[in-house]
Amino acid sequence: MAVGSQDLTSKELRGLEDERLVDELRKAKEELFNLRFQSATGQLDNHGRLRAVRKDIARIYTEMRERELGIGVKGDAK
Repeated sequence: MAVGSQDLTSKELRGLEDERLVDELRKAKEELFNLRFQSATGQLDNHGRLRAVRKDIARIYTEMRERELGIGVKGDAK
């Protein structure tokens, strides 16, 4: 699953294990850092990618918080 793509939906995040979710979050944060660095140096071609990665990070944090509170439906992708 590529970070920032259409594949990273809330539905698919619900199906991931906790460890995989943390790994996806780490990869997304690393990509965001790299994109910000490219933006600062004027090398970034696709500025929309920043927005997509930030939204992916927000989706991952939301799923993690829902699991913590027990309000999400874990593993049920309807």
